[in-house]
Amino acid sequence: MAREFAIHSANQNRLPAFTPAGRAGASFKPQHFDAIAADPTSVGFVEVHAENYMGAGGPPHAALTEIRNMLPVSLHGVCMSIGGMNPLDPEHLARFAGLVERYEPFRVSEHLAWSTHDDVFFNDLLPLPYTDETLARVCEHIDQVQEAIGGPILLENPSTYVLFFESVWKETDFLREIVKRTGCGLLLDINNVFVSATNHGFSATGYLADFPLEHVGEIHLAGHDEQEDDEGAPLLIDSHDRPVADPVWSLYETVIKACGPIDTLVEWDSEVPDWPVLRSEAIAAERILDRYRGHQQNVKRHALHS
Repeated sequence: MAREFAIHSANQNRLPAFTPAGRAGASFKPQHFDAIAADPTSVGFVEVHAENYMGAGGPPHAALTEIRNMLPVSLHGVCMSIGGMNPLDPEHLARFAGLVERYEPFRVSEHLAWSTHDDVFFNDLLPLPYTDETLARVCEHIDQVQEAIGGPILLENPSTYVLFFESVWKETDFLREIVKRTGCGLLLDINNVFVSATNHGFSATGYLADFPLEHVGEIHLAGHDEQEDDEGAPLLIDSHDRPVADPVWSLYETVIKACGPIDTLVEWDSEVPDWPVLRSEAIAAERILDRYRGHQQNVKRHALHS
């Protein structure tokens, strides 16, 4: 079963200790503050992107401080460049660790991706070749992050649009080995699985059957954009700008049926709707979680085919 990856800081007695325990949450957007504050029980938890709160203060921190006193908060990094060729940026890592100390999130996560090279920052989460060299570098960077924050992180599987001839590892085995070497957990983004499977022509169900589900501490769901490549083949973009697609909901229920309730976040980062729309997506996830709450679960691979 999924382990709980709580972060313990020196200030743990100062803030309320929240754990969502198999609930559905939503991305926190400032325009939703009043609606959430009026009814904090309307959602299980919220998640914020760390990089939006790396300033010293101001309205973003004021709002997050109030939200943190109402609800569990998960901290999701998007710019650490864990897979990058360069060493981790020490200033960025220090600010990231400062946020963990300040807000005591119940969970911290980052991406299996890179976004920096030398002094250039790319506003994207770029894919990696799955080689022994990449594996060693990713594990070294994860160790540095976990040492800085004083606890384990969850690592998110990517959405990809290209594959590398150099790769010698399957993505699922690559993630499994990272967990073994670093002690981190995994964040399973099911929309990313569906996007990558469609783009590269493999089975999303088969991928999930081989995924190390026993190490999953959180699930992400999101919407994607449907396009075509230059040859007219389907091309999906992980856009986070619309409701979760029906095939992704189906894959999600398959995983929850096998594993039992796992904290699940609905991401919506562009074309953000009014709170009732985003909340309705979280409610849909909550209904699936409730359907399998208390059932005897099995995370073995064959369970995903039942």
